[in-house]
Amino acid sequence: MSNPLLSHFKTDFESIPFDKIKSKHFIPAIKKGINLVLDNIRVICNNVDKPTFENTNLALESCGSILGRNSSILFNLNSAETTDEIQLITSQAAPLLTKFQNDINLNEVLFDRIRYVYENNDQKNLNSEQKTLLEKQYKGFVRNGALLGKSEKKKLRIIDAKLAKLSLSFGQNILAETQAYELHIKDEKKLRGLPESLVEMTKSIADKKGKKGWIVTLDYPIYIPFITYSEERELRKEITLAFGKRGYQKNKNNNTEIIIEIISLRKERAKLLGYNSHAEFILEERMASSISEVKKFLEELAIKAFPAAEKEWKAMNTYAKSKLNLKKIEKWDSAFVSEKMKKAELDLDELELKPFFSLDNVLSGIFEILKKLYDLEFKENYDIQRYNNEVRVFEVYKNTKFYALLYADFFPRPGKRDGAWMTSFRSQKKNQRPHVSIVCNFSRPTKTKPSLLTFQEVTTLFHEFGHALHGILANTSYSSLSGTNVYWDFVELPSQIMENWCYEKEAILIYAKHYKTGKALPRKFVEKIKKIKNFQQGLHTLRQLSLGYLDMSYHTKNSNKIKNVKKHEKSVIERFQFIKDIDENCLSTSFSHIFQGGYAAGYYSYKWAEVIEAHAFELFLENGIFDKKTSAKFQDNILSKGGTEHPMILYKKFRGKVPNSSALLKRAGLI
Repeated sequence: MSNPLLSHFKTDFESIPFDKIKSKHFIPAIKKGINLVLDNIRVICNNVDKPTFENTNLALESCGSILGRNSSILFNLNSAETTDEIQLITSQAAPLLTKFQNDINLNEVLFDRIRYVYENNDQKNLNSEQKTLLEKQYKGFVRNGALLGKSEKKKLRIIDAKLAKLSLSFGQNILAETQAYELHIKDEKKLRGLPESLVEMTKSIADKKGKKGWIVTLDYPIYIPFITYSEERELRKEITLAFGKRGYQKNKNNNTEIIIEIISLRKERAKLLGYNSHAEFILEERMASSISEVKKFLEELAIKAFPAAEKEWKAMNTYAKSKLNLKKIEKWDSAFVSEKMKKAELDLDELELKPFFSLDNVLSGIFEILKKLYDLEFKENYDIQRYNNEVRVFEVYKNTKFYALLYADFFPRPGKRDGAWMTSFRSQKKNQRPHVSIVCNFSRPTKTKPSLLTFQEVTTLFHEFGHALHGILANTSYSSLSGTNVYWDFVELPSQIMENWCYEKEAILIYAKHYKTGKALPRKFVEKIKKIKNFQQGLHTLRQLSLGYLDMSYHTKNSNKIKNVKKHEKSVIERFQFIKDIDENCLSTSFSHIFQGGYAAGYYSYKWAEVIEAHAFELFLENGIFDKKTSAKFQDNILSKGGTEHPMILYKKFRGKVPNSSALLKRAGLI
């Protein structure tokens, strides 16, 4: 069988030949890739020469590029373009790759060589990046069981294999639940309040399914505007309850037992490695280095946010009673009331903004902003293969030099999970430029209009481009230290700082242009957009903090006492909530960030990074948001450096001092 995954791609920029790759190619390619890497490791282990950085650490770093590439392709497809076949193949590949990682991490001869270099090598001969790689490899082995006895190593293998399978099952269950639901509206009167674009989208879905009327789904670009604008309270209730039930219904997609098993296995794994909890294990390699530091951080923000949130909630209730005839705000009312109140208080109807936020115009605006900041140019390539015809591909250049390929996948469809994320198909290293991907779920074009984004979708696009910049501008020697391979509570700095350009007048006038006339957003709206960021910031902060607390509660030393997911969740987050809890809903069962993604014991990092980015952006505000010296400093010390040094060292090189929360609190109006 001719398998394109078994060799380097002979395509433009070595891009992925998706048209030639079949599902049946993945498992043979992954097995072959694993064997090739293990062969290379045997060569390292059998080397009779004294272990050195070059013949051990560098040799280890250098093997496995094709396996890494193929694994990335498979798992990225499973997130953005999955099928029953891809899900089956991914579930077959996950244990193979987990066993492979354990075969490396638990290889005693290999670890002895790495330990020898770590303990005996004269590190004066290594540059800072080499020292970081050496330390990362040594710690990686220790933190993955290299010092365990044989029976403990066997236990670790079993635990890791189970966790890999459970994580996949969790995500597949959420996707299945999301796609299984539809709200079929047959009476046009039930569309009251909905934006015209949403009416068109839901009509299009119904037409494709051969049904009369309108079909509302749980996909974010449909669900969020529906609960925000629908005047039909009973329908808002129905779809809100459906969204909150995902993974919590009495069917094969229920995630409660999976959660109990995941947190139990994570704790067992941590104990096996000598830690009291999974959080303690995770935080050893974070800027926030302990559970107490995270809790102190969260609590300090909570103390600042509670007074503002209580005031905002009281104002919402008063408004709901006096203006909307709602005696009590329920879960399905909060977005609706908030939007009505924002429109009244800020004299701003966000639907009036949407014509100025066509996807193409915002995208062109981001390209222009990134040219001003980092001298980047984006050239669309229509010939490079893509995994779906909707995906767009851009060649990225810096000062006429090729820097990256960027894949951009913007719209929801069957087989694509919710949310937005950045990933890579190929990492950056010396003499290799990256292939980066951003995946979103934005409002689709309709028969009469292009894709018109909400302002929240605009900020999401800027956010993901911030992550993409971390990959595109990476300039390191080693893949494992490149791009977003940084401490998890530092990874959101580039993405969250990029959101600031959404709100600055100089930038707004670049990206916000009417899709019909090309005219810039009127000045009266420009001034109001900045106020959106601070609207109900207390309530928003409390919600983020509640998720941070919930995450930590699943991964600290008492996690083994959790027997009932819903009961536990309620006990943790009820102090942050003003709305009555709903028995048939459960947030945890669709909390993909911590049970499917990489944010376990790390959800606090969104707020942590927000503190850092607010402090960092102050320098741009002082010098000008397009100041070339400031952006060059940010690129040279943050974006290009990846994980080559401790993040605080990199941050201080950029900013000259450590961050503090005052910039964020002032910006949010919390002090």
